[in-house]
Formats: sequence, structure tokens, C-alpha cells
Amino acid sequence: MIQYTDRITPEEYMELRRKVGWMEFPIEEAKACVENAYFVICVREDEKAIGVVRLLWDGGYVAFLSDLVVDPAYQGQGIGRKLVETVIQRIRDTMKPGYKVKLTLNSSRGKEPFYEKFGFRERPNEDAGAAMDQWLIRP
Repeated sequence: MIQYTDRITPEEYMELRRKVGWMEFPIEEAKACVENAYFVICVREDEKAIGVVRLLWDGGYVAFLSDLVVDPAYQGQGIGRKLVETVIQRIRDTMKPGYKVKLTLNSSRGKEPFYEKFGFRERPNEDAGAAMDQWLIRP
């Protein structure tokens, strides 16, 4: 049975990242990712974590959809779609009248068409430059 919950352990979070080939980092750092997010939604089949999304938001005008991960064995079943829809709806439900929130994300290469279905636009575009990032790694 598929369930959507607000709990995931740092170990489960890192295991999902491993399954999709994303960078790993110390469990202590993963714990901070899970505990300090505005909210986390974990998808479980029985008790097994099969998907997760985190929202980073301070309640202001910019929110960041982070770490949308679905176990490859469960991709293509609408789980990622449901996670994104839930994030968008939670933000809308929280916004006060007159508020504007820019929901941003960093897409994995090739996944842009998935996000475009929800109204996200690729950058650069007519009013925004390219998104930029860098990894800071302390040996």
C-alpha cells in the first residue's frame, strides 16, 4: 500500500539519493537536510521509502523545491507528479492574500519536460538568466 508521510530517516534519504546516482554526503549532513526543510514528503510502500521531496522556504517570496527523488523501480507510476502537485498545493494553501511566491528548482538533465507540465520554465528565458550553482566540498 502506497502512503504519503512527513517522515524519512537520514539513512532512507541517502539510500534514495544513491539509487538515482546522486552525490552522497555524511549522515549528519543528511539529518540536517531532513530536519531543517520547511517540509518533507516521503512516499512509502508499506514501510519502505520509495520517494521523497523537500521544500526549502522561509515563508517569503522564494521557495525551492529540492530533492525530488523516486526509486527507479517505482518511476513512471505518477509518484513524482503527486509529490510536485502536493508541494505546489501546500504553498498555495499557506500563502496569504496578495502574496506571490516564486517556486524554483534545479532539474536533473533531461527531466525538464516533466517539470514544464507544472508550469516551470527553463532558464535562461526572456526575463531570467541561467541558473548557476557550485559544490563546495571540504576534504
